[in-house]
Amino acid sequence: VQGKVTAGSLDVHPTEKALVVHYEVEASILGEGGGHVLGERKEGQKIIRVKSLSPSTDVGALARKVVEECKLIPSSRLPQVEQLLYYLQNRKSSPVEGKKKRTAKPRELTPFEGMELNEEASITRVDEYIELLYEGIPEKIRGSALILQLARNPDNLEELLHNEAALGALARVLREDWKQSVELATIIIYIFFCFSSFAQFHGVVSHYKIGALCMSVVEHELKRHDVWREELRKKNKSAPENGSLRRDQDKAVRKYHGLLSKQEQLLRVSLYLLLNLAEDTRTELKMRNKNIVGLLVKVLERDDEELLVLVVSFLKKLSIFLENKNDMAEVDTVERLARLVPCDHEDLLNLTLRLLLNLSFDSGLRAKMVEVGLLPKLTALLGNSNNRQVAMRILYHISIDDRFKGMFVYTDCIPQLMQMLYEHGEEETEAELISICINLAANKRNAQLMCEGNGLKMLMKRALKMKDCLLMKMIRNISQHDGPTKSVFIDYVGDLAAEIRAEEEEEWVLECLGTLANLTIPDLDWELVLKEYNLVPYLKDRLKPGSAEDDLILEVVIMIGTVSMDDACAAMLAKSGIIPALIELLNAQQEDDEFVCQIVYVFYQMVFHQATRDVIIKDTQAPAYLIDLMHDKNAEIRKVCDNTLDIIAEYDEEWGRKIQSEKFRFHNNQWLEMVESRQADESEPYLYDNDNDNDRTDLFYSAGTHTHMLVISSCILNYQVYHNHLKSWYQQIIALVLMNSFFSMMYLKIHTRRDVSAAQSLFHCC
Repeated sequence: VQGKVTAGSLDVHPTEKALVVHYEVEASILGEGGGHVLGERKEGQKIIRVKSLSPSTDVGALARKVVEECKLIPSSRLPQVEQLLYYLQNRKSSPVEGKKKRTAKPRELTPFEGMELNEEASITRVDEYIELLYEGIPEKIRGSALILQLARNPDNLEELLHNEAALGALARVLREDWKQSVELATIIIYIFFCFSSFAQFHGVVSHYKIGALCMSVVEHELKRHDVWREELRKKNKSAPENGSLRRDQDKAVRKYHGLLSKQEQLLRVSLYLLLNLAEDTRTELKMRNKNIVGLLVKVLERDDEELLVLVVSFLKKLSIFLENKNDMAEVDTVERLARLVPCDHEDLLNLTLRLLLNLSFDSGLRAKMVEVGLLPKLTALLGNSNNRQVAMRILYHISIDDRFKGMFVYTDCIPQLMQMLYEHGEEETEAELISICINLAANKRNAQLMCEGNGLKMLMKRALKMKDCLLMKMIRNISQHDGPTKSVFIDYVGDLAAEIRAEEEEEWVLECLGTLANLTIPDLDWELVLKEYNLVPYLKDRLKPGSAEDDLILEVVIMIGTVSMDDACAAMLAKSGIIPALIELLNAQQEDDEFVCQIVYVFYQMVFHQATRDVIIKDTQAPAYLIDLMHDKNAEIRKVCDNTLDIIAEYDEEWGRKIQSEKFRFHNNQWLEMVESRQADESEPYLYDNDNDNDRTDLFYSAGTHTHMLVISSCILNYQVYHNHLKSWYQQIIALVLMNSFFSMMYLKIHTRRDVSAAQSLFHCC
């Protein structure tokens, strides 16, 4: 056999500080005469990492060292190596590289304590190792350990796969003897773990039902651990005083730790095998049916960091499915994870945070995170550059819930977030950072903390300079709170008003306009603002249906409602013809309750002022629209309508009569419908003949009397509503006497004849 290696191209690694050397290996089998009989070519590449490369590194010296140590690079290519290293030295980290996700995963398994052998295994002696599996436990351990040596080399797996005798014997020994020897069980499961590391070998692991066996092993070992711990607790509780008993207790503790170490090795290899098999969702479902989540959560009580990394990785993989997430909620997973935050093991901390992030999509689990005290712990991690992004995403999910926004006040989260915003300068703000700030700004106390010092000044300056819509949304949330926070915005009213122009982006104008609309400050001269920045034409143009997005038009309506609190502003808007535009918009958006409510609120504000009140009552049909909306399904719309109509009725007699008439008509219809439905329910007793009726006096005095009295009560109540139309006390007395006589006559007829039609006539006459 003759081999030849040919150097290929040189290049830089796309993300790491490394050189990539491409090469080609040609293997030839020579014949007896020295000629080529059979040949094969294979391409490969070698990565040469240069982690020591820094701006101060001598590139020439490093290039010479690389060429000397790498036999694949000929000395003639030294200038090219030097040029590539110079490029790596000056290459800036891409945003993707700088912020790439940490993909922490369990460390590869290494030979456990007690598995090392002095002899080296050979693939040609597998049959000898199989024979050892039929001897005693020590021989079985030795034979399986030798096979494990072979299995740890991926090149041997294919040959072992075809040796059914070896695999069958290993599976049999594991099934029969795993309870007798932890070491034997660990070694055999490790062998099958080597197969499970490759998806194409999962079939053989499933064929011998190793996954189900591993589930049984894990469950059994966890129960054994509970027994050990209980025995140790009892010995510690006895509190021995003499030296011999104390020595026995120390011996028991050492024995417990020795057993625990071996058990954790077995658990680790078993769970790692199950994790590999769980790549198949069908296999994962079988594991769930056997309570894999409960077993994993129980292992979270352990202190071995490598085992915990594996368990948390497994739980993180399972947590992406709803059913598994629900299982985790039932077994106090969050409580067990809380003790791991923070921890010194970087990978374990990162995996724990990512698992918590997956769980934080559930509102109940978010509440549990706050309950177990994770909020201050996560806040403390904002200063950790490796885990800041994940911690911030969890905090963002917590900040969505209004119940927990106020709890951020008792941490140093808000000062840290404000500092991060300040440090960003003119760079684009991270989505997670600004999102959590927007949520927290919706809480009054949080907003006050954000405005402390020069907080609001910094936010306004940055938002106006960068035209940052999300930052302005945060400011808009701050502006909605009553109290001292709102008055701080007076200095920025002009800056905000100057941004409300047709030339600006709608999204930007929406946030600026929404911020202004929140500023219900009594001392603010809105008339001066509207005139100086010529806002009235813009507001009027944007009221036209379809002139802009609905969100922007709605903010325009809210803005008009805010400025209408000022008498002069209300008059200016009324003269500009905004009221007819509002009515037109009301017709177009009558199905949108938010639009209707805000437009009615504008009318409510305007009827307070004499100038605009007369315009609304005499020159527009606004009162007629308000009467139509008086009985709307939406309670808020009804409330604003009633308040507005009460003011209109007080100042205008004609509209007052119309409003009162409509209220009476609506009330009367309600009573008619109620009585008719009640009569339909109680009509059955009147189907009896007269003779039976005379014997059944209970029909009249129970159901019948109740119905007639209900009708008459309705008439009296209707009179109480209607008598407001009769302005003269004389007219009221006459009407009352006439109605009393009429009631008496009709009731006598009903009482003597039990005539339901008379009762109906009485009600309709009323």
